[in-house]
Amino acid sequence: MALLVLFIVAVTTVLTTHALLTDRFTENTRNRAELRLALYSGNLLSELRRNAIVPQLLSRDPTLIGALNSSDYSNSTQRLISFVEEIGAASLMLLDSDGRAVAATDRNRLGSQHRTEPYFVNAIRASETLFTVLRKESGGYLFGYTRRIEDQGQTLGVIMVEVDLQKFERAWAGISDAVLVSDSEGVIILATEPRWRGQTEAEALATAPAQSAIQRAIQATADWATVPADAYVQGQAVMRMESRIPFRGWRIASFTTYESVRDKVNGVLALEIMGFAMLLALTFYAMSRKSTLRMMLFQRESAELRALNARLQREVAERERVQKSLDVAEQTLAQSSKLAALGEMSAAVSHELNQPLAAMKTYLAGARLLLKRNRPDEALSSFQRIDDLIERMGAITRQLKSYARKGGDTFSPVDMGEALASALSMMAPQLKDRKVRITRALPSEPVQVMGDRVRVEQVMVNLLRNALDATQSVDEPEIEIILAAGETVTLTVRDNGHGIEELDELFEPFYTTKKPGEGVGLGLAISSGIVKDLGGRLMARNAEGGGAVFEMQLPILTGESDIEAAE
Repeated sequence: MALLVLFIVAVTTVLTTHALLTDRFTENTRNRAELRLALYSGNLLSELRRNAIVPQLLSRDPTLIGALNSSDYSNSTQRLISFVEEIGAASLMLLDSDGRAVAATDRNRLGSQHRTEPYFVNAIRASETLFTVLRKESGGYLFGYTRRIEDQGQTLGVIMVEVDLQKFERAWAGISDAVLVSDSEGVIILATEPRWRGQTEAEALATAPAQSAIQRAIQATADWATVPADAYVQGQAVMRMESRIPFRGWRIASFTTYESVRDKVNGVLALEIMGFAMLLALTFYAMSRKSTLRMMLFQRESAELRALNARLQREVAERERVQKSLDVAEQTLAQSSKLAALGEMSAAVSHELNQPLAAMKTYLAGARLLLKRNRPDEALSSFQRIDDLIERMGAITRQLKSYARKGGDTFSPVDMGEALASALSMMAPQLKDRKVRITRALPSEPVQVMGDRVRVEQVMVNLLRNALDATQSVDEPEIEIILAAGETVTLTVRDNGHGIEELDELFEPFYTTKKPGEGVGLGLAISSGIVKDLGGRLMARNAEGGGAVFEMQLPILTGESDIEAAE
């Protein structure tokens, strides 16, 4: 009976609290929404009235009148720019009697024609300042004041002041859930939701019905904790507040979600439920304590101590056995790590030095032939290239040691075009022997990244070598190389081979599709590690027309600030 009474009291308290707090917090939210709406309306009206007097003042400016009379507009644009900084308008534009923009704070609009625009035609015909709302092609609206400029009864042109009301949209979006301003015809001209502009409020708030029963159930349960909704925005119940702006019949409306109300109510209800849960736990504890006191405390404690002693002995023995196993495992792991590092270094050195050795063999054969033909100067050139390759082999071994240590090096600016040329020069004998058609697309300006020149060339050589191997069975092998610069530097290497079968395992160490003796599968794994160390990424995919595409993306070096940051 006590538990039943406690349950009834808890349910009644929670339901009553829910109803009272929902009404209270909803009213508080509504009052804050009304206050915000009044502030929005006042700020908007103040901006419109402040800019309304500007055309009248500028239409009497002697400098602008003199420029229209003399057709000398060399200082007019600068004059308007000085005004717009003081006034705070979006832009100013001076039109001559033919509707041509002869001066404007936005220099891109100079020379544009406005002869047929309504704000120009109406301003020429009227003697007072006119306000115009014009729909832009981009979807927004242009708000501006125009006034005719006269001198001794002769119409010289029109001054136009564009008012920046979009700044209120940006400010409202950061405070309210949704705000809109509609004109006298009910068309939305300002809104925190850009897609609402140009529609009526009914069209903007129209929502499609839920597609499934689950979505309809979620929508229904979401509204249980709130009072009946005034409207729905994107399927969510909201509180709608409306106010009139004393300007050309405009109206402003705001939409506030009930999330804050639900959060506050749920927070209080959670505290109440927690309190009743604690009270229920205390009740169970009081009821169970009577039976607990009747137990044989001494016998139970004795049994627990015996069991605890046995458990401690088992734990001591188990820990001693685990400690011995751990020592053996640590020694085995250390030895395995040494063997794995030794194997990886050996395989990597073998793979990376194959290409320079093959090139050296080709250059030696060429030098021998040149010496036989009594052309020692050209043979010396081959020997110089062999010397360069020996230097490069030393650099590769140093980089492979660095790769094995997982350590960082000091980076410097690397010209990607020069690095690519160096890689192609190294691959020249193989490309010439295979008669591969190379297509290159390079940017007109130098493109630089922050990194290690040797490691970047190492990645390029690996990509070119893979493309060359992929086209062995193709009658007319082609390799396309594209170097592009945008937010990142992207090097794309594409071949017309048979593509890649296992993309997921492509960058795993020792994965290869080559025959035994032709490769160990470390090239792409090493290249991927190098690119990651340089802050980029290496990707691969199959081309739609056949073949494989490899893309290396690296952060672009844009200026001295990037160099200082890297250092």
